[in-house]
Amino acid sequence: MILAEYFTTEGDKVAFSRQQASRFAKEIANDFNPLHDIDAKIFCVPGDLLFAVALDRFGLSQKMCFHFAGMVTDSQLIFSDSAGEKIDISDDEGKKYLSIQRQGPLSQDHQLISNLTQSYVSFSGRTFPHLLVPLMAEQNVMINPGRPLVMYESMEISLNTLHIQQPLLESTGSTLEVQGKKAMAELKFHIMENGREVGHGAKHMALRGLRAYQEEDMQKVVDQYNSYKQAYGS
Repeated sequence: MILAEYFTTEGDKVAFSRQQASRFAKEIANDFNPLHDIDAKIFCVPGDLLFAVALDRFGLSQKMCFHFAGMVTDSQLIFSDSAGEKIDISDDEGKKYLSIQRQGPLSQDHQLISNLTQSYVSFSGRTFPHLLVPLMAEQNVMINPGRPLVMYESMEISLNTLHIQQPLLESTGSTLEVQGKKAMAELKFHIMENGREVGHGAKHMALRGLRAYQEEDMQKVVDQYNSYKQAYGS
C-alpha cells in the first residue's frame, strides 16, 4: 500500500479528493459503503483513511483511541502534532472531525505502522456484510435499504508492546446495542503475532434509520453490495 496516493499535503494540511477517498475505500479497505461513492449525494472520506494518515504522520502509541466527530467531505484538514496526549484534527474554520487520545511509548517504525494499518483496514473492511448482517438479524432490526446509514463512531487499540513487526487482527466477537431506530455496534478484535496475543481493540459503528428485519429485503441489500463490488473489480 502506497498511502501517499490517497491524499495530498501542504505542510500540516491534508486534503482528500473524492476520487482518492473512494479508491482507498474500495481498493484498500474493501469497503463499498455508498457513502464513499464519488457521485454520492451524501459523501464522506472513509474513517479508515483518516486513521491511516494519522498513524503515518503522528506515529503509533501503545494505547490509542480515535473518536470521529463528523463526516469529512471535501474539507482540507489540519494534521498538526503536539507533544500532549490529545490531538484534534480540524478544518481551517476550526470544525473538529477527529480526536485522538494516546498514551505510552511511541513508535515511528514505518514498517510496523504500515503492517498494522493494513491489518486493521483489512479487518475493518469485513464490517458489512460479514459482521453487521448477522448482528442485525439476531436483534431483528435492519438498516433502511433505500438509505443505509452506517457510520464510523470510534476505535481503540491497546498494544502490550511496540516490539513487533507483523501484527494480525482477529475478530473476538461483536455486539449490537439497539435503542429505537438507532444502534451501536461493537466489533472486538485481538492482535496476534507468531501465535501470541500482543494487543486488543474494538471498532464502534453507529447505525441509523433502523426498521424491523426483513430477510428478503436485507438479502437484496447484500446482493446489491456484492454485485457492485464484483463489477468494480472486473
